Amino acid sequence: MESSQAVYEALKEVGINFIVSLPCVNLGKVMELVECDPEIIHVPVTREEEGFGICAGAYLGGKKPAILMQNSGLGNSVNVLASLYELYHLPILMVMSHRGTEGEFMNAQVPMGKATPRVLEALEIPYYNPKTPEDAFEVIKNAWNQAQSNGTPVGILLDISYW
Repeated sequence: MESSQAVYEALKEVGINFIVSLPCVNLGKVMELVECDPEIIHVPVTREEEGFGICAGAYLGGKKPAILMQNSGLGNSVNVLASLYELYHLPILMVMSHRGTEGEFMNAQVPMGKATPRVLEALEIPYYNPKTPEDAFEVIKNAWNQAQSNGTPVGILLDISYW
């Protein structure tokens, strides 16, 4: 199974029907698949915290939300995750291209790449780091179920080697 297709199919399998996205070369094909799917509302945004706010409203309106983003935007989102999402026990699936991992060509991505797991841990947000498309398919399905059951964000970190 191809890496982008695995992410898309897992999102479909669990019934994700509202996706916010931010530009990301690694997630680009997933975004194309989402954009072409009439069963998914796709809202491109320019800032991560804006996307989290929109997803919170979508969830309260009966949708199953996910956000497609680079891990570098996690730093922009700490407040909304620690306040809005934690306070109101809102589920969201965060599918993140984990930049700054082995094979990264842009040195500026490395510090946040190293910090990402620790930021998620500090926020007490569970996260997973699947290595293959087959693994990602299963992990994403289980992660959404965990997010819904616990009323919490759950992160999926897709390293450079995943793509």
